[in-house]
Amino acid sequence: MTIVNALPGRIGLVWGLLLAVGLTGCGGSDSTSSSELPNQLDLELRTEINTHQLTGDPSTGRELPSIDSPKAQLGMQLFYSKALSGDMDTACVTCHHPMLGGGDDLALSVGVDAEYQDLLGLGRLHSQDGDHFDGGPTVPRNAPTTFNIGMWDKVLFHDGRVESLSGTARKGGADGAGIRTPDVAYGSADPDAGTSLAVAQARFPVTSPEEMKNFGWFDGASNQQVRQYLQERLGGYGNPPGGHLSTNHWLELFVAAYGNAQSTPESVITFANVADALAAYESSQVFVDTPWKAYVQGNEEALTASQKRGALLFYRSVEQGGADCAACHSGDFFTDEQFHNVAMIQIGRGKGNGEDGSEDFGRFRETGEEKDRFAFRTPTLLNVTATGPWGHAGAFSTMEGFIRQHLDPERGFYEYDWAQLDGNVQVTHAERNSLKALNHWLALLESGQSLLPVVSLDDGQVTDLVNFMEALTDPCVEVRECMAPWIPDEAMPDPDDMRLDGMDLDGNYL
Repeated sequence: MTIVNALPGRIGLVWGLLLAVGLTGCGGSDSTSSSELPNQLDLELRTEINTHQLTGDPSTGRELPSIDSPKAQLGMQLFYSKALSGDMDTACVTCHHPMLGGGDDLALSVGVDAEYQDLLGLGRLHSQDGDHFDGGPTVPRNAPTTFNIGMWDKVLFHDGRVESLSGTARKGGADGAGIRTPDVAYGSADPDAGTSLAVAQARFPVTSPEEMKNFGWFDGASNQQVRQYLQERLGGYGNPPGGHLSTNHWLELFVAAYGNAQSTPESVITFANVADALAAYESSQVFVDTPWKAYVQGNEEALTASQKRGALLFYRSVEQGGADCAACHSGDFFTDEQFHNVAMIQIGRGKGNGEDGSEDFGRFRETGEEKDRFAFRTPTLLNVTATGPWGHAGAFSTMEGFIRQHLDPERGFYEYDWAQLDGNVQVTHAERNSLKALNHWLALLESGQSLLPVVSLDDGQVTDLVNFMEALTDPCVEVRECMAPWIPDEAMPDPDDMRLDGMDLDGNYL
């Protein structure tokens, strides 16, 4: 069954809630309706829409699960359970909460060994007693959103280390080419990857020491051993390090999704099913009902004048007076799923690259090709205003700053406001490392290998682009009542008493 809206009538719910609090309108300071504009603006934008063959809806034709399905419901319980982490102090939701844009609202994540396990988002800090404490975040890259994860066809993760080897398979290698993961050599298919990119990626956060594995019970274990230990922990069989759960009602949920009355824990509580269920939950997060979609599908009142001007800048080439954003942010999903060096500011611990390990070489880490040094995956722009901070390391706290960096990376480097970063983010080598990325981009630009030209726009045009970005966000993702189906409520039984009930700095449940 193709699911476009997993929650029936949620658009009416969202707009009703927004009207009630006076928050309708996505156009920033320019609230002029299209009925007040010359028809020429709509005609020009419609031409761009037709030229780029846009439908407004990247979920069309895809088989995406409903959040109400048994697999997605099991996946939600697993997503929120600390039992999937080595020392049982983190969960998937630690870095990917639905009310934090499917991420964590941080430039760089703090996974294991946090000062307060259930504090998510701003204020989450690495404990001084934690392993490898250096005062800053433990995870070297920004947490990508889980929203619309089922729409990626080619690659997942910032460096594409999970990828469909066919490069085009909608279900991540279901055509027979297979899926490559970090468990196998570059270019090889992982026989255990599962049936989709989303399933394949769900196998890896639990194996990362900084994200979920930690350096305790599972220290020194291989990826496959970690997964084996976790399935034994959830299933109550075998002899996992740290022992079994004192409360365990997982079998009933796994049987509902994968088994029958004769199923044993060993037969249904496997890590293959854990990853599959997590992927079902994540893939049910379909949030594409944006003002832009409404406009593309015929509602000319859905965008403001500023947003329409921004859309024209987005799609038009530099020669036509535009910013040519669609050269990389193409199609209805707003990404070419390729890798580009855009001279992004480098902050944080790094991924172990360079002489002192503080650099992150991006896609180069996978391919070894010089053109891929400092290149990262083109992110989708759907829900972009709800999924900051932006950049592979979250170096930008404002959409305007992020856009200006793309328009002129060299100027962006020299004018970057370091004060926008939280004081605990590691920046000792940030300027040096960022300059290396910039110089590499300049070399690519000079040799004609970069798709990122220098673009000169005035302040009003930048504002128009920012406002267009707002039109790409589904209102549902910012309304708690609308997001409720993806968040366990108090009435939902907790299968292991290990549910992470995320809170903000004020002690409010997310």
